[in-house]
Amino acid sequence: MRQQEHELARLGVQVAVVTFQGGRFVETYIRETAFGWPILIDDALRLYRAYGMGRGRLWDVLGPSAWWVYVKLMFRGRRPRLPNGRFDQLGGDVLIDPDGLVRLRYVGRGPADRPAPEAILDIVRKFPKTGPTNRTAV
Repeated sequence: MRQQEHELARLGVQVAVVTFQGGRFVETYIRETAFGWPILIDDALRLYRAYGMGRGRLWDVLGPSAWWVYVKLMFRGRRPRLPNGRFDQLGGDVLIDPDGLVRLRYVGRGPADRPAPEAILDIVRKFPKTGPTNRTAV
């Protein structure tokens, strides 16, 4: 999504990241990535549960596809970090249109399973033009 930052801004999309890890994990992530979007810490996993993001299967969160994600990060100069606590917590993407309707709820099967940024932008481009001017993607 970082590569699409300008297009997201042009479309009026507000991005927020939700994580269950706080403290040093978030501080390090922000420092290493120069991340500019708000990060919300959901240590009680309320949003995760609300959007059906439970625990992943061991093969999905620690299998070959997950390792491939970590190898690509290392080639980009980033060092993968082990999560604090729940390593098997699934994540995903949620798009909410200007009227508050959920237009996409994607639950990943592991760290490598995310929708393509262009697919997300295609959905955003179809958002209705009525309602509040700010659009939110979490």
